[in-house]
Amino acid sequence: MRNSGPHQFLFRIGRCPPLNWLLVCFIAVIALIAIISSPSPSTFNSVTSPLPDIYKKHRKLREQAANDLLEIQSLSLGPPLLRDLDPCGKERENYVPCYNLSANILAGLHDGEQYDRHCVSERNSPRCLVRPPKDYKIPLRWPAGRDIIWNGNIKITKDQFFSSGSMTKRLMLLEDNQIAFHSEDGANFDSVGDYSRQIAEMIGLGSDSEFPQAGVRTVLDIGCGFGSFGAHLLSVKLMAVCIASYETVGSQVQLALERGLPAIIGSFTSKQLPYPTLAFDMIHCAQCGINWDRKDGAFLIEADRVLKPGGYFVLTSPASKLQGVSTGTRNRIMFAAIEEFAQRICWSLLGQQDETFIWQKTTDVSCYSSLGHPAVPLCKDAYDEGSYYKPLLSCISGTTSYRWIPVQNITNRPLDFQMSPEELAVHGKFLSSGVPPNEFYEDSQYWGTAVRNYWTLLTPLIFSDHPKRPGDEDPLPPFNMVRNVMDMNARYAGFNAAILEERKSVWVMNVVPTLTDHTLPLILDRGFTGVFHNWCEPFPTYPRTYDLLHASGLLSLLTDSYRCDIADFFLEMDRILRPEGWVVLHDGAQSIERGRTLATQVRWEARVIELSSDNTQRLLVCQKPFLKK
Repeated sequence: MRNSGPHQFLFRIGRCPPLNWLLVCFIAVIALIAIISSPSPSTFNSVTSPLPDIYKKHRKLREQAANDLLEIQSLSLGPPLLRDLDPCGKERENYVPCYNLSANILAGLHDGEQYDRHCVSERNSPRCLVRPPKDYKIPLRWPAGRDIIWNGNIKITKDQFFSSGSMTKRLMLLEDNQIAFHSEDGANFDSVGDYSRQIAEMIGLGSDSEFPQAGVRTVLDIGCGFGSFGAHLLSVKLMAVCIASYETVGSQVQLALERGLPAIIGSFTSKQLPYPTLAFDMIHCAQCGINWDRKDGAFLIEADRVLKPGGYFVLTSPASKLQGVSTGTRNRIMFAAIEEFAQRICWSLLGQQDETFIWQKTTDVSCYSSLGHPAVPLCKDAYDEGSYYKPLLSCISGTTSYRWIPVQNITNRPLDFQMSPEELAVHGKFLSSGVPPNEFYEDSQYWGTAVRNYWTLLTPLIFSDHPKRPGDEDPLPPFNMVRNVMDMNARYAGFNAAILEERKSVWVMNVVPTLTDHTLPLILDRGFTGVFHNWCEPFPTYPRTYDLLHASGLLSLLTDSYRCDIADFFLEMDRILRPEGWVVLHDGAQSIERGRTLATQVRWEARVIELSSDNTQRLLVCQKPFLKK
């Protein structure tokens, strides 16, 4: 809390209750006693006059009294606010909460769970601002940033780079302070483009540009390597999201996000993925490191849970001649086990070519009952779209869902398609409050207007006093790089759809808070990406991985329903927001004022904007400056 000057001090005292006057009198008496009992001038050093020392003590006591009074006032107004925070130490430059291996081992976790996400141990962690490494640089604008990234922005060493076994490593070039990703359209054989076309041919298509004709629009890329497969799929209008385990160095998720590609930390270790049942049209695993034949097929059952009927499971593993006899033997054992288990869950092998295998999930629910005893049983519990911290299943789910629709029945849909009233009515049957078609379309129209207004605000012109980027001039508006966007309270993904309608070259991570209506199935069925998340916990991503954070009504939700500490929420936003990144929060006036205070305490530049359409609502627009330690 900042010290107040004499006039400010007297002004604040004038507004204090009588109890505070008693406190001031008490402090004044103590001050007088302290001054009277001070050593005589003869006891001071001969070169020091007693008068300045007495003055210093008086000034210090007066300032301390002012601080004490302001502290009492803040306590009377509600919970104490964060004080201005200091930067974290160098050891936290790439800090990801909830992944503490040593703490998990001490807690007795084993069988792979020690590597999983556990947030309980984070509750007493110190509050500080995660700062970028010394050689961090602002990412290049898209699409240049997709192919060239700054080496200092990710935690990867040259040894890790050269020892990587990723199938896309040959497309990368490590230079002085940059990593360049070669174009896959060159003359080199076996490029990512060739690999993608091979997959298309194996499922009966002429080219990977025909994926939408086979109902493939959304892909879950497990263990995405350096993200080149996902980058290529974007060029053929497919939304691919990378999911990979937490890695302290050389992280696939951190690298993919740095390239401007959708990615999130997650694993199949012991819990379900943060997606609803029947979420993706294709699941892709190229050397993803998962032993699919372990845990009695639980990993394959989880893959089946998030795969839509008629969807494809693509598995590529290194050939024995490249990895040695032992690896080849292990692969043959694993593939044999997968093939046997695939039949029990009604998958059919479409084909094998080189090291790539493709299975297709059945579209016929009766298949499960016709297989007899060896088949995996159907889940008996009531169908539930939610999936957050739930254990892996040992039964097949989703067969009774209203969303059991073969992917081939939904073809030639663009990523931002608008649902018909009939389709929306089907989704409304699940939602606790229902989704009337008119409400959905009104939401779409609202965000169409709001996004156009938002974009005009994202310029340094309204923050003319914000700190300069170290060693560089401010970019001219609107050339601040905005590529990775998160909507932290996505609802129907109207914000996502409006941004695409404005033809902005961004992607949106649509987050559905766990205590709200489970609209994530609707979001995924629109062709977007998103996850469930509890905002009382940190988000599973690396620092500095998003350019724009947006939320409507989230601050009120966190205080009224979640009752979690908003101060921690602002610290988490600061952690995942890149320097010079933006935050746009829409909420009630009281929540926004609380948010503005917290924004300044995490050192953001903040402006509150009144909305002409509703005087009870406010807009908080913030920019995170590029601060060094």
